[in-house]
Amino acid sequence: MNFEPVGSITSETSDDLSSAAETCNRKKRKSVAPTAHEGSKRLKTVPDGEETQTCGRPQSISVLPDSLQQPITPDELNQLLHYAALGKTGGIEQPSWCRLHHQKRVKAVNVVIVEGLTQSDFYKHYLTLRHLRTNYTTRVTFTPSATNLASGIFSGEIPESRASSVYERLNRSSELDNAMTLHPVITKFGTKKRGLTAYVLSQEEMIKRHFPVKGMPGVEDFVCTDGVDCVTDRSPLYGLDCEMCFTERGNELTRVSLVDSDGNCLLDELVKPQNRILDYLTRFSGITAAMLRPITTTLRDVQVKLRKLLPSDAVLVGHSLNNDLVALKLIHQHVIDTSLLYRRDFGQKFKLKVLADVVLQRQIQTAEKTGHNPTEDAVAALELAQYFIKKGPRQVVELYLEELWGITIKEEFFFDLEPAPKQSLRFADILQTFGRSVAFIGKRSDISLDPSNQHWLNYDKEVLDSFKRRTTFPFLSVLQLPSFSDHLKRCCPHQEHQHQRVRSNLGDMCAVFAGPFPEGFSEGEVRRLFSCCGPVRNIRMLTTTVRVHAEVEFELLEGAVLALKALNGLNMQGQSIKVQRPVNESMLDLDLTLDALMCDGLNGSHLYAVKLNPSMAEGIRVSPQVNGHASDAECPGDPSVRAANGFPSVRVNGTSKLKASKKSKLSEETIRETFAHFGSVERVVLPAKCGKRARHAYIKFESSADRNVALGSSEELWKENYLVCPSLTPPHLTSWVAMTTPITAEDQDSEAEEEERSGTHASSQEQEMDLMMGQLDRRLRKLFRSLPEGTLSVVVLPGNTSAHGQLPGLCLTEVKRGQ
Repeated sequence: MNFEPVGSITSETSDDLSSAAETCNRKKRKSVAPTAHEGSKRLKTVPDGEETQTCGRPQSISVLPDSLQQPITPDELNQLLHYAALGKTGGIEQPSWCRLHHQKRVKAVNVVIVEGLTQSDFYKHYLTLRHLRTNYTTRVTFTPSATNLASGIFSGEIPESRASSVYERLNRSSELDNAMTLHPVITKFGTKKRGLTAYVLSQEEMIKRHFPVKGMPGVEDFVCTDGVDCVTDRSPLYGLDCEMCFTERGNELTRVSLVDSDGNCLLDELVKPQNRILDYLTRFSGITAAMLRPITTTLRDVQVKLRKLLPSDAVLVGHSLNNDLVALKLIHQHVIDTSLLYRRDFGQKFKLKVLADVVLQRQIQTAEKTGHNPTEDAVAALELAQYFIKKGPRQVVELYLEELWGITIKEEFFFDLEPAPKQSLRFADILQTFGRSVAFIGKRSDISLDPSNQHWLNYDKEVLDSFKRRTTFPFLSVLQLPSFSDHLKRCCPHQEHQHQRVRSNLGDMCAVFAGPFPEGFSEGEVRRLFSCCGPVRNIRMLTTTVRVHAEVEFELLEGAVLALKALNGLNMQGQSIKVQRPVNESMLDLDLTLDALMCDGLNGSHLYAVKLNPSMAEGIRVSPQVNGHASDAECPGDPSVRAANGFPSVRVNGTSKLKASKKSKLSEETIRETFAHFGSVERVVLPAKCGKRARHAYIKFESSADRNVALGSSEELWKENYLVCPSLTPPHLTSWVAMTTPITAEDQDSEAEEEERSGTHASSQEQEMDLMMGQLDRRLRKLFRSLPEGTLSVVVLPGNTSAHGQLPGLCLTEVKRGQ
């Protein structure tokens, strides 16, 4: 929101904007479901917290709608940092003002404090700060503090009750670590959660475990399945189990079952052995002579069926699967054996019955049943493998350490444990207790941190370069950039004046001039007319000796944009009114600013909508032509957005005077019902003053493509009396404006005199400041790119206090994702 524009836009990128041209005719979201066969070929269980393109969400941060209207304090920022680092498992609850999703996947926390800057500086140089406004999707007003913010981060104390939980967990974790150091599962697979390919047996392991392998002695008459050389983590799992009897030639196949990844039975066949049966092994197999007497199916028959049923990338799962494949005389190169997943010391194995009982809470192979059910056993083996992959080896061992492996953690670590006097409650100390490193880099100051973890530097470039040169990044790093504070003290001693100018320019962006109105047209009538586009802050009537005009200031940027498009040219009692922007220096780059705001990371998938009452809508109708808003320039980063931005051109239907009446009912239910036709609506916000009904709404779609579909359907929405446009006003802006102390007339006179004296010097200072802000933005972009994936990145413009009151700051947050 470049309220005093000095920069320009070249090329932009927007994280979520996609081509509206491809979707502008779409009325409903469509999803393509896999076929039943394809569905059975996919692994059903994706490990917790892991994301795919079709399900789950990457780690991210979002501010609760109600919290956007209030600034956050340094203590509330610390709430976020504490939760990001320790999470619920460390006894820390979600912050009261935001939600951090997938906290367990946060790998590090990086905080950059740009001393001296305020929220006014951010919006004054909005166009210049391309990285900060596009790559940080969460932005909240920050309350200035007289204390050292960096020191407060490190020395912020965890509540004693929660600190006790943290230390308890640390002790228990230490005991678990000791217990698992030589655990057979951890020794084999490690502690990290991985995909199914990590548990597929190698050829060497298959030979060692007596699986039939092509080319090995004794398998010359075995049949090979048609398989690919390599499988992936998305390859399908199939459960297999067989029952055998004892013949003159040893064990031979009598029954085989195959299930898909959903547990659906694909094959359950009785098989007639080739040789004379000596023992049916009924107590194990459940097979009797009577059952096999009518059977004509041979081993060769089931081999053919299995080869047809198994896709080329199938992974077979079974318990002691080598015995089943030998009985089938079948060679399959990609297998997972659950007896080797849930492994024990010295080569011992758990029975499938035991694993099903403990892990799956399911009774199989019970005494009342005669023999085993191979389909039931195949499903049990399949689900045990899926569970192991989903949870990962460490969690499986932790959950069943005592029940399966008989290892007990000492209970005294869970009772009567209070922090000892030497156990610190400070955030930095707790992190270091957990073995997580911390670091401060910045100007020398009173930081509550061991000097060995501090690096004192005086210039921004030195601070950032020092951090990026590190071979290993600390878990918690705080970088303090001092250059702006020093510069502003020298060149801008009266920052409150700039703050008021930025607010004044915001007012200009929300204002329009309108007229001429019919003779006798009152302020109340002007307000009722223009409130159809959004809430009106102020009306100033401009009455000349001949005609009546008005200056209308909206509370929101969207109100002014819609007024220009919906009311300009409106015929009132035979007279056409003109709606236009004020013309002054602050509005010269307004078109660029609105373009940037429409593509802002905060607004990428948001829509602004107002609903007219029927009498108001009666005089306006949508024509087929669609125009741009403040300019016809294309939206940076998405050339097609302008073509579907929802600003219809209007013309007057006759010469009827628009009547004011009660607003049409606007509710979340009706909005969802209307806009769900264009895509999935994630959230509806209905801003309303106390005791009054909402007159406009912000609609957040799950994707910017869905929003673009709605914007491209303005004619359809107009039929239901809706006016729509892309969201432009940053959601936290009201909290910033509310914190501002109005400037007095005396201060205005002082500011005017100062500007008159400084003249050209002030202009050169502004240009220098803009260059510095651009340089800061580029450096922060390079820093952000250097951060490890999964880092919570926080940039704080801390604001400051003066004799005239507080100058609010700004806090930007984002979780770094893979490039």
